[in-house]
Amino acid sequence: MKAVQIVRPEELRVIDVEKPSITEHDNVLVRMTAAGICGSDIGIYHGTNAAATYPRIIGHEIVGVVEETGPGVTSVKKGDRVIVNQVVSCGHCYPCSLGRGNVCDNLKVRGVHIDGGYREFLVVPDSDCYLLPDSLSDRDAVMIEPTTIAIQSCSRAELTAEDTLLLYGYGSLGSSIFRIASQICPNIIVAELSDEKLAAAKAHGAAHTINTQKEDFLERVSAYTNGRGSTVSIDAACSKGSLLNLLKATGNAGRVITMGFSTDPTEINQFLITSKELDVRGSRLQNRMFGKAIEMIREGKLDLNGVVSHTFPLIEAQKAFDFADTHDPSIRKIVLTFDF
Repeated sequence: MKAVQIVRPEELRVIDVEKPSITEHDNVLVRMTAAGICGSDIGIYHGTNAAATYPRIIGHEIVGVVEETGPGVTSVKKGDRVIVNQVVSCGHCYPCSLGRGNVCDNLKVRGVHIDGGYREFLVVPDSDCYLLPDSLSDRDAVMIEPTTIAIQSCSRAELTAEDTLLLYGYGSLGSSIFRIASQICPNIIVAELSDEKLAAAKAHGAAHTINTQKEDFLERVSAYTNGRGSTVSIDAACSKGSLLNLLKATGNAGRVITMGFSTDPTEINQFLITSKELDVRGSRLQNRMFGKAIEMIREGKLDLNGVVSHTFPLIEAQKAFDFADTHDPSIRKIVLTFDF
């Protein structure tokens, strides 16, 4: 079967690998149908994702159809459309004992630490398979995984209706966070350097927008918050200087959520954290959020249709990654398909 492997940074290959088979009583063989390209996948390709190991078959936003089930499987059956959980945790370490398997001491992420879903078939435990709503196509369903990341970030922020949220960045991650946050908190400020993305944020209900290239960021935040700063700030840009900007923009007793994976030194200011008694929290992956995301879709609270902007067949993965690197403004989400 065909698979896409990052051999080492900047070297992507389409390879032939052996089709997996069921080896445990609760395993499921999934025939992959769609897999999203995420910023972290691009980071693995370019060698900027500190968590990745090589060589690696990447892909963690992965959707498919159940091809075969083990004798002990009752939760899914052949022909079911499913999305696969990317988090593999041990269940017995300290974080797992706290119910935080997404930061398990022995964490394995499909497509990062172990081989992922950029391949024609995948074997996983049935507990990692979630049934897809009929309202979503396979390619649109890859957006469920980024949605779980957004739900996790809002959970870590303890976002409430009374908060003033400052969302820094409105790309794929930021717009996913906005979809979730806007159902909780009506007062959201979006900061971005793209006028087109800011217009989209405004059209979707942002209370205020700030162009970080054209406007004085801190001055605008102060004006929009009556001088006290945001109560919650989420860094969805994860760029150089973004964390320091949010520490400055967040008011006393606020929460600042960082989601970046860069290992480059980042400037911070201890006085800002201590004097304001800020909570600076990381948000990684998701913690059993697939069920919540799918429930929101079925209840009509979340519409992921039409978010995908471009598709490429799996065997043209190099072309897809090259296109992602152009940062073409038309790109919203790129998905690899398996109909080749």
